[in-house]
Amino acid sequence: MKLLAVDTSSIVATVAVMDEDKLIAEAVINNQKNHSQRLMPLIKEVLDNSNLSPADIDVYAAALGPGSFTGLRIGITTVKAMAQAMNKPVVGISTLDSLAYNLPFCNSYICPIIDAQRNNAYTALYIWDNNGIKLHNEHAILHIDELIKKIKTLQRTTIFLGDGINIFKDKLNENLGSLGVIAPSSVAIPRASSVAALAIKKAKAGELVSPEEIVPIYMRKSQAEKQFEEKFKG
Repeated sequence: MKLLAVDTSSIVATVAVMDEDKLIAEAVINNQKNHSQRLMPLIKEVLDNSNLSPADIDVYAAALGPGSFTGLRIGITTVKAMAQAMNKPVVGISTLDSLAYNLPFCNSYICPIIDAQRNNAYTALYIWDNNGIKLHNEHAILHIDELIKKIKTLQRTTIFLGDGINIFKDKLNENLGSLGVIAPSSVAIPRASSVAALAIKKAKAGELVSPEEIVPIYMRKSQAEKQFEEKFKG
């Protein structure tokens, strides 16, 4: 089973190809360039390096969010279009799940944090056991102070990763001390290889959908939607 995965949920654009459990190729760009301009060339690069064409891909996968609304739309729309053109199924993966998968077999709690603005974070808590990674706390939007309180009650080291660490790093260090560890940048950013690994598991379990069925996980309304509703309220 050959699978192509895309994650554009943040400023990072990343694409990977896996064949069963083997990572064939991966590309990561971590800067402020426009996803709409760089994603297709990145996909072509990864496919070329894998000696594959879009028709060779059996399953397409996308990170569904939460994350950047614009970035998510670009990535998901691209994956849907490619899957539709090739008449292939799709798998969607939570960005929080795939971030946590960047730290395999970790003995500490894993806490992805994605900036949700106004000192809030999209977050969840994970732990590894003999059967793989497990969700310890449900996905949520929490104020950073509330998240810190929850982490303190665990009394166990928690590793933070995701774009939220750039915003909340100082506050986490000040309030958690040795209970909080900031992941190194190499594993703190989204990786399409993690999306692909989780998607392969889902695909093997038969959790496939048509391209039309995957939708972004926003977890909140966009600012434009809020402004529109406010303007026409009442």
